Amino acid sequence: MTRFVLFLLLFAQAACAQQDRPYVVMVSFDGFRYDYVQKFNPPNFKEFIANGSQAEALIPSFPSKTFPNHYTLVTGLTPGHHGLVDNSFYDRQRDVKYSMGDRSKVEDGYYYGGVSLWELARKKNVISASYFWVGSEVSDESRRPNYYYLFNDTVPPQRKVAQVIDWLKLPENERPHLITLYFSSPDHEGHDHGPQAPETRAAVLRADSVLGSLMAEIKSTQLPVNVILVSDHGMHEVTLQAETSIFRDELINPRDPTVKFANGGTQLHLYFTDIRKRDSTYAVLKRGEGNYTVYKKEEFPKRWNYQHERVGDLLVEAKPGYFIRDPSRDWFLKNAPIGAKRGVHGYDPESSKDVYGIFYAQGPNIKPGITLPPFQNIHVFPLVATILGLPVPTIDGNAEVLKAIYRKD
Repeated sequence: MTRFVLFLLLFAQAACAQQDRPYVVMVSFDGFRYDYVQKFNPPNFKEFIANGSQAEALIPSFPSKTFPNHYTLVTGLTPGHHGLVDNSFYDRQRDVKYSMGDRSKVEDGYYYGGVSLWELARKKNVISASYFWVGSEVSDESRRPNYYYLFNDTVPPQRKVAQVIDWLKLPENERPHLITLYFSSPDHEGHDHGPQAPETRAAVLRADSVLGSLMAEIKSTQLPVNVILVSDHGMHEVTLQAETSIFRDELINPRDPTVKFANGGTQLHLYFTDIRKRDSTYAVLKRGEGNYTVYKKEEFPKRWNYQHERVGDLLVEAKPGYFIRDPSRDWFLKNAPIGAKRGVHGYDPESSKDVYGIFYAQGPNIKPGITLPPFQNIHVFPLVATILGLPVPTIDGNAEVLKAIYRKD
């Protein structure tokens, strides 16, 4: 009898804690550059900022790519520490290539290190949900959100908004207190037309309309919801021409079976089994430096935190404004729209501010009216965990960085 009463008391205590726990909806607008609000004047973003706090910019981790940085946002670890080191890379242990377009790899938890916010929430019996986010689709149930969707870029934005509200309207014992939500725009438009283009402006204004709908619907729930807006990276403008292109087949023989590679456009990873071949290749590439820099792994800047086994033994890093291309020079000159503007990211954030993203936040646990200097995206994780009352594991991020905007309701 005593044990039963104790069980009831513990259950009631846990239920009460869940009921009092605030909510976090973290929204990513892929490729939303740090200055788009100032540049394109989207009204709902401006209203959101006026009612909350912001950073001058959110600094992505190296490399400033979509998959590594979305996973950094939910783990507080740099890509070199969580293992998702690029959008594509070679994994020596399995002798396979990871690609963000390979569904079997995307769902394989082997590639995702660290403890994600969803996994952390599960360990503390906090329900979570995600409508698309890197790492949310892993097959291991204990590591993914309670509610999730497999990525499908044809899903209309308003359907995602409707689902978020449906989740928030669930009965308390089924309702997620953590929701991550992803929109692929304005990244697509920024890539296709460049960050200055009218098409990109139109995409930002469409995102603004989505934000307006989301905030109105969240307000109607009358729940204590904290909304955090982020992006994985910004966008650097590149002109399509031979002079801004670095052709991979002019750097290394693509048919050489002793060298494996993964080309990310701004970084080319080269993997060797023979250190002598590595060193001779390095010497050749070093002599050709100009539009790129070549590094041995032991030469990587410490700020990258990039000493992971999945990173190439050599890394060819394009300088901002340049791009490493797989097609040959002849193919490019015959087929590319020479002179057109495009958007590129992936560069070292220290070499191009254009790849900086956004951080805006508002809600009952966010102090309004504060503008923070630019900070690294590894620090978002501990803020979200703190709001939700979750313990912060050992990570690269530091809760002190965003302490100024946090308030305990």
